[in-house]
Amino acid sequence: MSSSTDPDCSEQPPLIPSIPDDVALNCLARVPWSHHPTLSLVSKSIRSLLYSPLFFTARSLLQSTEPLLYLSIRSPLSPSLWFSLGRTNDQDYPRSLVPVPTAPFSSVGSSYAALGSTIYVLGGSTNDVPTSRVWALDCRFNKWLPAPSMRVGREFSAAGVVDGRIYVMGGCVVDTWARSTHWAEAFDPRTGKWEAVPSPIEIRDKWMHASAVVDGKIYAMADRGGIVYDPRNGKWESVESELDSGWRGRACVVDGVLYCYDFSGKIWGFDGKKKEWRELRGVENGLPRFLCGATMANMGGNLVVVWEEEGRGSRKETEIWCAEIGVEKRQDGRELWGKIGWVEKVRSVPSRSSIVHCVAVSV
Repeated sequence: MSSSTDPDCSEQPPLIPSIPDDVALNCLARVPWSHHPTLSLVSKSIRSLLYSPLFFTARSLLQSTEPLLYLSIRSPLSPSLWFSLGRTNDQDYPRSLVPVPTAPFSSVGSSYAALGSTIYVLGGSTNDVPTSRVWALDCRFNKWLPAPSMRVGREFSAAGVVDGRIYVMGGCVVDTWARSTHWAEAFDPRTGKWEAVPSPIEIRDKWMHASAVVDGKIYAMADRGGIVYDPRNGKWESVESELDSGWRGRACVVDGVLYCYDFSGKIWGFDGKKKEWRELRGVENGLPRFLCGATMANMGGNLVVVWEEEGRGSRKETEIWCAEIGVEKRQDGRELWGKIGWVEKVRSVPSRSSIVHCVAVSV
């Protein structure tokens, strides 16, 4: 046994001199995420704290968590490059996508689900073979971890999170009892288990191309008519024709309104209560007319739009652009208005790169 005078057993220096560590933790946990790189340079004790579960628990309890945007990009160099983007109010601190450690997998057609500070990458195909593998990106430490596999392999499935559980459906051929029974599954991170979700036989031939959660229901847009699942009562229904006909590409939900970007270069929002699509006004002059590869996310209650542009310099590169938009309902909900907070180029990537997906988490 080491003696009490052993240098290895000496007490750690205080986080902040002359202040108890619990008080210092309370203060440091409130520092905005964008300042953490600078904060980590202050001392080894603080740097160690910033990479500890205790620090993130304190941020959560103090309600000091912030939204972070994560972006997956496919490039000629790698099928799965990942980046993160945080908020900043410092005009001298440019916004930019920061590389995240390379994902330990290379799949196409994966689905994505964000739960707390973790992003789950579900299935996809490897060498044209659907996989049941699930990977989890712990966004607190930007670390990839294997998660429990689904019961069946899937590609281009629909996914959503409701009441702390991940639901995934479709993306598999129901040619066996196992695939038929587990056409829809649910994952509970508390138990680490996937369980089959009963589904009607008549919907199991659908292949998904988009999904979202609205009012606790999972909307899955399919090749022939969308479907909606309510986990609270286990009920399956067809998506209303108005939503089905207007949903284009990747979408997200902000304040109960589902937003998507259409082929005419406009952002539309669907009001589920009134069953109507409305154009998002106020952003016409702040965004380019057409957004190539546009995808969206709800970042702390604001609508974030990410798209690709051709590089303007002599180097052949693809530029990734991003805009954050505050959205609101006016005229008793009859109009949707947006106010652009900022529009910036956040990264240059190799030519012929494309955006796969973006998702926001709270860290």
